[in-house]
Amino acid sequence: MTTTSQAETAAPRPIPDDHDDGTGGVLSGPWRALTLGIVSVVLLLAFEATAVNTAMPTAAQQLDGIGLYAFAFSAYFTTTLLAMVVSGQWCDRRGPLAPLFSGIAVFAAGLVTAGTAVNMWMFVAGRAVQGLGGGLVIVALYVVVGRAFPERLRPAVFAAFSAAWVLPSILGPVISGAVTQNLGWRWVFLAVPVLVLLPLAVMGPALRRSERRQPPLRAQPYDWRRTRDAAMVAVGAALLQYAGQRLDGWALLPAAAGAALIGPAVLRLLPKGTLRAARGLPTVILLRGLAAGAFFASELFIPLMMQTQRGLSVTMAGLTLAPGGLSWALGSWLQGRPGAERYRAAMIRYGFVLTAVAIGGAALVLFASVPVWVTAVAWAVGGVGMGLAIASISVLMMRLSAPEETGENSAALQLSDALGNVLLTGLAGVLFAALGGGAVSAVARDAALPAGAFAAVFLTMPAVALVGAALSGRATAARPKG
Repeated sequence: MTTTSQAETAAPRPIPDDHDDGTGGVLSGPWRALTLGIVSVVLLLAFEATAVNTAMPTAAQQLDGIGLYAFAFSAYFTTTLLAMVVSGQWCDRRGPLAPLFSGIAVFAAGLVTAGTAVNMWMFVAGRAVQGLGGGLVIVALYVVVGRAFPERLRPAVFAAFSAAWVLPSILGPVISGAVTQNLGWRWVFLAVPVLVLLPLAVMGPALRRSERRQPPLRAQPYDWRRTRDAAMVAVGAALLQYAGQRLDGWALLPAAAGAALIGPAVLRLLPKGTLRAARGLPTVILLRGLAAGAFFASELFIPLMMQTQRGLSVTMAGLTLAPGGLSWALGSWLQGRPGAERYRAAMIRYGFVLTAVAIGGAALVLFASVPVWVTAVAWAVGGVGMGLAIASISVLMMRLSAPEETGENSAALQLSDALGNVLLTGLAGVLFAALGGGAVSAVARDAALPAGAFAAVFLTMPAVALVGAALSGRATAARPKG
């Protein structure tokens, strides 16, 4: 659910609603085709995201690429980071049509590349191409909402976007598992480009009509510095991941180069004081990356752990993640209840604590005496924690931002989210590979992976979440002296 929540905070400034008569909902005549089209695209993106978690262990084993397992995920997040910056500026200058349809085409190309991969490096490259397309698409979709829908309907559209993630969280593992077991993991990737054609056919004409009604965009200079900084972060993250994969003396060179690229760029892209957790907005931005990174870096290893350590089928291993999608919605609902506002900082702290408990609890299945359902229960607890923390962090960001700074701070929140995913997923991959997680040969594909490789991940990420809990008290603005 991270990608949707990232873009949700970056809705564009309102435009005049001259073509709205004040009646009808998002499924009424003027809006029906557009709503169904864009929600269908989100639904497919959500399904692909949840299905990949289920199919990835089989794909990595058959491509002899368990050692690159984490990088198939972090490659996606790395290129998404760059694409979101490009898409935002492209939309501001030319409108959302070009980046939206270009992003869908690029995303489909990435799916085909991954689905036809003959080795793990080609598969990782396909995932990176998917990330470029996904970053273009998700930002453009939210710009569509800001331009095409009147302000009174936007909350309903955003609610539909969030709801679009619930069904894939439940059915995605089941469908992906069935396809992987009966047709092969490749069809989890190759079927989605065909499915995208229907929402495009429904949405395309309605979107073009809507764009013709909009006022012309004001010419704005393209901020090449911001794009350059985003590119530096993406390339630097890729170099760090490559260095982590080598784990030898030569790895120091790409590691140093990656750090040299990321450090200055991040300092320019994030609010001053973010990396030292300065009180107020900087800590809020930092917490977003810690929450997203710790949770998702752990989540991607759960299906692999359930299959290799406990012998679960592809479908059943994926289903252990399903409760997390439902409970995330519950946590988000709880933090929005009347009277919850005064407990905002506490909800962030408890959210991080629940996330830490969930990650540690999920790893208990490494002990053969612990029943496998414990992981599903643990992930339901983690979903509640993430729903409380992520939504509350977004609310605090808005509260601490002046109106003229909301867009810039929203972009920083997205960047922190993406960086947290890239860096902590990369760290998890390094730990996993270093402790023998990538040492399974083609002959021994069905052998259990070393439990210590999983334990390293599931001990490190709760520690990250607990750091977030400790820092949560600094998320509120400093009290005035005197």
